[in-house]
Amino acid sequence: MRYGGNTTCVEIRHGADIIILDGGTGLRELGLALTAEFKKSPLNLTLLISHTHWDHIQGLPFFAPIYNSRCRLRICGCEGARNSLVTALTGQMESTYFPVPFSKLPSNIEIEELRDFNFAIGSVLVRAKRANHPGVTVGYRLLTPDGLICFFPDTEPRPGGDRDMMEFIRDADVLILDSQYDRAEYRKHTGWGHGCVDDSVDLALKAGVKKLVLFHHDPCHGDKKIDAFLRHARALVKKQRGKLKVEAAREGMIIQLGGELDSGEPCRRLSAMGPARPKIPSCHPDIS
Repeated sequence: MRYGGNTTCVEIRHGADIIILDGGTGLRELGLALTAEFKKSPLNLTLLISHTHWDHIQGLPFFAPIYNSRCRLRICGCEGARNSLVTALTGQMESTYFPVPFSKLPSNIEIEELRDFNFAIGSVLVRAKRANHPGVTVGYRLLTPDGLICFFPDTEPRPGGDRDMMEFIRDADVLILDSQYDRAEYRKHTGWGHGCVDDSVDLALKAGVKKLVLFHHDPCHGDKKIDAFLRHARALVKKQRGKLKVEAAREGMIIQLGGELDSGEPCRRLSAMGPARPKIPSCHPDIS
């Protein structure tokens, strides 16, 4: 009830650049917010897909801007688990599943499969890295002029540690990381491709991360369980005498790089969406 029940959708803004991380069910509310904010003005958006499991793409057919001819949407990601990225995204809009076919959308949509894991979106430098999750899955590192954001919504610690991962997220201002299980739960779900709170904190501390956002909440976990995860994570940091700040992702969360949100300016904003805040787009923590 407090953390929210939509699947993954995080919005990042820097200046005029609007970047969306994953297209889960949260994408619907983000679309409503963008439509209310920009009204009839043109929209130029980039959607980065971590992988094509349904909880990360199922919001696309319900994303209001794709029904607006003044919207340009660039979608980037790896190939689908079995077919191309185009097939994965358009297949869910076939008549069996959805009344409007992808080919009839009035917006300008470009779908690109990542060949180069290093690219730029306006002033934001983006790198992708394979995650430890079933299927073809990546995480993203977004270097803005005001800070570094790393996004790994679905990943599991690799046995024996992962030095490459540690260097990839090194000194991140914000790390959004799969932290679905506690230690006891993780022992029962090893190999499922999801993370553990203890390992997330340990990795963030070793990599010098400034803020860790616990992500990918289990649908069987209520608010009290997530609160307990958060207290445990903060206790682990205190025990190590670390400076890492820890939060649990929730709808309505806004993180502004370089300080607290005060003026409502979109610049330097990593934001999270709840239905009561239509002018501030959006992050949904992914219960899946």
